[in-house]
Amino acid sequence: MSGKSTAPYGPAAHLDCTAGVAGDMLLGALVDAGADAGAVVDAVRSLRVPGLDVSVGRARRGGFACTRVTVTRPASPDRVRRLADVRELLAGADGLTPAAAHTARRTFELLAAAEARAHGTTPDRVHFHEVGAYDALADVAGCAAALDGLGLLAEQAVVTCSPLAAGSGEIRCAHGTMPVPVPAVLHIAARAGLALARGDLPGERTTPTGAALVAAVAAPGPMPPMTVRAVGTGGGRRDTPDRPNVTRVVLGETATASAGSVEGDVVMLESTVDDLDPRLWPAVLEALRAAGAWDCWTTGVVGRHGRPGRVVTALCSQHVRQAVADALLLHTTTLGVRWTTCRRTTLPRRSATVTVGPAERPERVTVKTAERPDGTVTAQPELSEAERAATSLGWSLRTVCEAAMDTWRREHRTADVPGPDAPHG
Repeated sequence: MSGKSTAPYGPAAHLDCTAGVAGDMLLGALVDAGADAGAVVDAVRSLRVPGLDVSVGRARRGGFACTRVTVTRPASPDRVRRLADVRELLAGADGLTPAAAHTARRTFELLAAAEARAHGTTPDRVHFHEVGAYDALADVAGCAAALDGLGLLAEQAVVTCSPLAAGSGEIRCAHGTMPVPVPAVLHIAARAGLALARGDLPGERTTPTGAALVAAVAAPGPMPPMTVRAVGTGGGRRDTPDRPNVTRVVLGETATASAGSVEGDVVMLESTVDDLDPRLWPAVLEALRAAGAWDCWTTGVVGRHGRPGRVVTALCSQHVRQAVADALLLHTTTLGVRWTTCRRTTLPRRSATVTVGPAERPERVTVKTAERPDGTVTAQPELSEAERAATSLGWSLRTVCEAAMDTWRREHRTADVPGPDAPHG
């Protein structure tokens, strides 16, 4: 495929949480903005919790039309869950793509860290209570699937959020009477750098689940420059008289890259480690990616005492810098992390999902594309998804990659895109 592309650089969104945000409100807004409601239902059902389901309907809040998501709960009370239990549910959810599963897991990790900070314990020992109950499981899995379907989990996506309405007063919960905003919301905001406002609004306006979802995918800031494509409005349970009880999502695309590349900021974190069991490095890198790092690696060095060691490096956005640093401090023996903000130039990138395998048991694989300065486009299957598909189908990895590329070329009517084994310069 040649000739200069006019495709926009990437998806963009602004989360308007000035009236508050809860998991069901954000999910309703995403569906209202165009996310596939069927994919959301499939994601929730893939958790395999008997009786857990979601439905989508229309409502009015403060005179404004909105989408209302309702969770159908099992008849039996939910049991208390720990972080490991939630991770196990998400790992088995085949209705979530790897990107969606990562976002859902990250959301619950933020919740666990905030609850642990509030109650003086560790994330793995937290009893989730309300935020681990049926509603939150459905809301988080559904939001992750909706965000992924709208392209908002792609690396090139730009997602910002307004200040979150804090609310005021008190609420009753598993720990008794709590002031609003509850401690978990405050700790999530502090860790992610989220702004809180509208403390004059009565009641709980931002829930821990809502705050964690926003922190997992958005950076605080104004609406990014974009071509607006859709606006979604999600309604909460109550119809409050003082302000419409809604969360809004403004969805669009960033401006076309005029020179084939776009500049932006990236945070680079590093630490030098010379006393870690080398067998642990794969787990360290996995933990850094789970914390939100775009990429991470290690480089062999010889330290000042002549001992061999590794420099571990991670790249991430500013709003997850603290989470990535915490993961590095937790999973290695280092006593400190250095970081700096760098400028980088990136090529316009997009992604598409294709299916491979027989019609009765298809597997989904993401194909990532990049536009080079001369207007040509390269494409590559996402290797982790291709590996999963190969295991499921009993095919070789090469066969899956070739099938994914053949399908992508056919659907995009192009034959001159380099394949998985082509040189990249």
